Amino acid sequence: MIAAVIGLTLWQTRGESSAAAAAGATAKPRPGIPPLLFDFGLRDDAEARDLARGALLLKHGKRAQAEALFDRYHDVQARLGSAFAVWPKGSLDAVKSIVAAHPANAVVQLHYALALYWSGRNADAVKQFQLVDRRFPDTQSAVDAEDILYGSKTIPGLPYIIVPVAVPDAKTLAQQVAAARRAAAKPDAQAKLAYGVMLWRLDRRVSARRELEAAARLAPGPVTLTAAAVSRFSKKQPAAAFARLGPLSGRFPRASVVRLHLGLLLLWTKQVGKAEKQLKLAVSDAPGSPYATEAKKLLSALVPNGTK
Repeated sequence: MIAAVIGLTLWQTRGESSAAAAAGATAKPRPGIPPLLFDFGLRDDAEARDLARGALLLKHGKRAQAEALFDRYHDVQARLGSAFAVWPKGSLDAVKSIVAAHPANAVVQLHYALALYWSGRNADAVKQFQLVDRRFPDTQSAVDAEDILYGSKTIPGLPYIIVPVAVPDAKTLAQQVAAARRAAAKPDAQAKLAYGVMLWRLDRRVSARRELEAAARLAPGPVTLTAAAVSRFSKKQPAAAFARLGPLSGRFPRASVVRLHLGLLLLWTKQVGKAEKQLKLAVSDAPGSPYATEAKKLLSALVPNGTK
């Protein structure tokens, strides 16, 4: 079955607001509780659901209920949840001990950065967020770290890659991804495109880029080349994606897929006026295409002074 992997819900995030790093090296501890930015990957087991529910409870200030859920488990993310549930009572020291035991865990390192930031240690927090981004680039935690570091300049999360691909039919996301991985092991551009887009949506951006660039080498058309170009995007260096995508508008001047994704990248970097121009071109170049349909959705969500 052919389906758009990405349904367009504008500015979908995990419900957390970015905490832009303050200019000073230190400040007063911040009020409230640091957000929990767990990464369950493909898990959908009872523990993952409980921890996700605990994070939501904590977000709404229901500390005791959240702590009770976290304390049921011994997973490292559960331990982070327990530490944040009693914030700030010994929380930073508790997180430090978890870091010492799990130095190669991206989620742990990210929450150490969050704990530093909420403790008012701004300079240390910025360094720690940068470490997460640099050391664990193929993780959701790195995407979260970039959202925090560059939140004032960009939309949260990775920009969408909107292409029609065949999604494996399976009961669970984990089974879908496994099937897509097996198919992508063959020299099949469409299979690699599908797997790459799935990885992108899971915030595995380095792995996604590898698959999408392989698809583009096998079948260098506007769709595969566009997807590969977008996969170069990062909040730290957005120009890398624009440098690949911009020339495609000259190479494929009537390709709606190129215009749509140029519009998306411009929106993600808050260049709304330029984005609107590209999205209108995506509609006019191919009015009946799925790219035009998605461009119309984006245009309808824009308001004169920004986005809804």
